Amino acid sequence: MRKNWIWALSLLLIGGMASCKSSQSAYKAAYEKAQEKKIEEPAPAPVAEQQVVTTPSTTTSSSSSVRERSERINAVDGNDALLKEYNVIVGSFRQRLNAQSLCERLRNDGYPAVLAQNAEGWYRVVACSFDNRPAAVQAREALQARYPQFTDAWFLINK
Repeated sequence: MRKNWIWALSLLLIGGMASCKSSQSAYKAAYEKAQEKKIEEPAPAPVAEQQVVTTPSTTTSSSSSVRERSERINAVDGNDALLKEYNVIVGSFRQRLNAQSLCERLRNDGYPAVLAQNAEGWYRVVACSFDNRPAAVQAREALQARYPQFTDAWFLINK
């Protein structure tokens, strides 16, 4: 009789422990949700390295604050001829896949977008690149008018 109780208690214990296990579908759903969130949120550039320069807007009478930075970037595909001195940056990412996704979206919309990388390993999505600042300012404003989510587009001066 005592053996039966021990066997019954063992089976209940094993059955109870097996039912507490998380299902694989719950892990998969959480992973997919995290991946979607990671793709949607670009990583911010380091705050210590940012430089803010105030420039007058060419289309409005008020001045706006435009972030501007000087650094050396290289095209990921090796075609550095596409990168000129003044570059309009719409995203900075640590993960290449996120940067490629935004770059492809801009290319599909007709922009000559280039995926570039700096010395620290950040991927920069260059919407367009110009030899002079006035053309870059005009392109940035047109980009912001078409894409309201790019209100924080900034200039990168390629050294």
